Amino acid sequence: MDFQLTEDQETIRKAVAGLVREFDDHYWMQKDRDHEFPAEFYAAVAGGGWLGLTIPEEYGGHGLGITEATLLLEEVARSGGGMNAASAIHLSIFGMHPVVVHGSEELKRRTLPRIATGDLHVCFGVTEPGAGLDTSRITTFARREGDHYVVDGRKVWISKAMESEKILLLTRTSRIDEVARKTDGMTLFLTDLDRSRVDIRPIPKMGRNAVTSNEVFIDGLRVPVEDRVGEEGEGFRYLLDGLNPERMLIAAEALGLGRVALDRAVKYGGERVVFGRPIGMNQGIQFPLADSLARLDAAELVLRKATWLYDNGQPCGREANTAKYLCADAGFAAADRALQTHGGMGYAEEYAVARYFREARLLKIAPISQEMVLNYLGSHVLGMPRSY
Repeated sequence: MDFQLTEDQETIRKAVAGLVREFDDHYWMQKDRDHEFPAEFYAAVAGGGWLGLTIPEEYGGHGLGITEATLLLEEVARSGGGMNAASAIHLSIFGMHPVVVHGSEELKRRTLPRIATGDLHVCFGVTEPGAGLDTSRITTFARREGDHYVVDGRKVWISKAMESEKILLLTRTSRIDEVARKTDGMTLFLTDLDRSRVDIRPIPKMGRNAVTSNEVFIDGLRVPVEDRVGEEGEGFRYLLDGLNPERMLIAAEALGLGRVALDRAVKYGGERVVFGRPIGMNQGIQFPLADSLARLDAAELVLRKATWLYDNGQPCGREANTAKYLCADAGFAAADRALQTHGGMGYAEEYAVARYFREARLLKIAPISQEMVLNYLGSHVLGMPRSY
């Protein structure tokens, strides 16, 4: 059992940390406050070649694994950029995996090199208002008409839709009452967001405001057959290939966010003097932070096991879900304790921990809630009756 990162993995971690260090808390505070996409940050990451980390080399990427991707996104979040930074690049790092595995050669050559260079922004269109986490209940429908499909429907919580040229879009091509299994009859496309047929409306929200979350209204969008990922009706199965890696990436981002919050709290605890002594001397301050350190370290171990299993072709659903659950909890607890350590100043934007708190809270909800992780572990791991 080897807990040591390889030399290449350490190089990735250090290089990314050095690259993103120039984007400080003030930069992210301004982007979040002004609801402005972090274009300079995105360009720097793209210019460094990091967006193609997991894209196969024949399509302009580096062909590395999920372990390297989680190291990258952990450092991005830990830089202080948090979820604004991570969400700006998240989908490019590993979100195209269904296309890599199941897309046609023509589709891959047309899109993946542009994603690797950062030239192509893509958003992910799955969630719908009436379906939530029950993906089988989506109603966005793609009707075949010759060499095109015509799509109508509505999506919600679609990150980066405002900035994106294309959407990885899950639709129904057969109604749910026409299929043997409720997950049959869904088809995946990677296609253009034609603004004449798609209305995008940002959702006002609690945090992570440098990257929009949107409602997307689709009315008669024409999608060429060449934009279909794999076979018609198999879209849900293709998505499953990316679910465990997505859990791991989110876990890494929660871990990085928790660690930067803890760093800020420790620094403040050593500098802030009350009653003639640094507040960090008080066990009421020190013990919660030490507890968060232990919980972040423990959560990281599960994440490392999950990524190792995935990269070595082993089943990893239990570990991926556990990593997401524990990292999200530990990251939020660290952010909460960092805010508490700062006292009243923690509520001020100047110290950034208020932003960390808002963004860390998101990770207990998205892309899957903590409760749904427990549902998975209860039914699929413990073998208990399914509750939903």
